[in-house]
Amino acid sequence: MITLDQLDKDQPAVIDSFEAENLPLKLIEMGCLPGNNVSLIHTTLFRDPIYLRIDQSHLVIRKETAKHIMVKLK
Repeated sequence: MITLDQLDKDQPAVIDSFEAENLPLKLIEMGCLPGNNVSLIHTTLFRDPIYLRIDQSHLVIRKETAKHIMVKLK
C-alpha cells in the first residue's frame, strides 16, 4: 500500500483508507472514499498540486493532503 501522492501517472489504484482529521470534508463529499477507483492524470513541475480522477470526478489536490490517503495498486 502507498499514499496517493506516490502514484505514477495513469497508474490505477483503489482508495483504501485516509486520515479523516487531515482530509477536507469537501474531498469526502466529492467521492474520495474507500473503495473508489483513483488515478493520477497530471502533476506540475514539483508534483504539487496533483490532478486526479476519482471514479468519474476530476479533482486537484495538494500533495500534503494526498499524503494522508492510502491506496492499493491494481
